[in-house]
Amino acid sequence: MEEQTIFELIHDMDQFTNQLIIQWNRTFNEDLGVSHVLVLGHLSVNGKSRPSDIARRLGLSPPTLSYLSEKLVKRKLAVRLFDESDRRIVYLDITSNGLAILKRAMEEGVRLRRELLGTLTEEDRAQLAKIYRKLNTENLTLSSGLRQTE
Repeated sequence: MEEQTIFELIHDMDQFTNQLIIQWNRTFNEDLGVSHVLVLGHLSVNGKSRPSDIARRLGLSPPTLSYLSEKLVKRKLAVRLFDESDRRIVYLDITSNGLAILKRAMEEGVRLRRELLGTLTEEDRAQLAKIYRKLNTENLTLSSGLRQTE
């Protein structure tokens, strides 16, 4: 079997990812991107969190998280809470509206995954997820090491 060049691999991965995003935006009519849903998901699982912690956990920059948070707060899907002992500390928390939107997003995500990954077996889907997690974990470790030696 002929090995793909890195450019072909990037192109193939980008094409599929772009199709996922396009389909997501077409079917989920809430004017929320995948990153917004990831933030809501984090809040749902972890409870109120500092924006810097959310950004670090999701691999987002603090300014990106700030932008996402602003939209979630404006749409009343999340609220900002201030620490009672130190008002400089701000938390983000999910609202009941946010939980409802997250539930709908998760249901739509399941439907979309079945539609777009329907040609794969359950084993194939599990293997694909495992491969992406492995690549992300190893490459995050590698890029951290590269930064330290630069």
